[in-house]
Amino acid sequence: MSIFEYNGSAIVAMVGKNCFAIASDRRLGVNLQTVATDFQRIFKIHDKLFVGLSGLGSDAQTLYQRLVFRHKLYQLREERDMKPETFASLVSAILYEKRFGPYFCQPVIAGLGNDDKPFICTMDFHWRQGTCKRFCCCWLSL
Repeated sequence: MSIFEYNGSAIVAMVGKNCFAIASDRRLGVNLQTVATDFQRIFKIHDKLFVGLSGLGSDAQTLYQRLVFRHKLYQLREERDMKPETFASLVSAILYEKRFGPYFCQPVIAGLGNDDKPFICTMDFHWRQGTCKRFCCCWLSL
């Protein structure tokens, strides 16, 4: 069994005309045992940008805290919110920083860019980014 399968999760994102949707399960489990049914996996970065983190629950929460911190620093410096493409590069860089002791998470990023153009992408825990045109998903389960 992989460490990615320890807590299990599923996230899907898809785009429409000037819109996007992102969804996940809320089950937190340890192998086949359910621990909680209200675990948050999708997080709001700002009004037009969301990130879903599947994988090990503790790593997902830690990675989310680092992403919020880095986004707030960006807001202070640039006086604007991050574009989804910029945020995807930030996530990739943070995952790359921890490449020798990685976060066991696979992020799915969904947001609206310039002129409300939808953007979705996913990454593996080795920081490799995969941009999707219509939908992307990530599932880690038994």
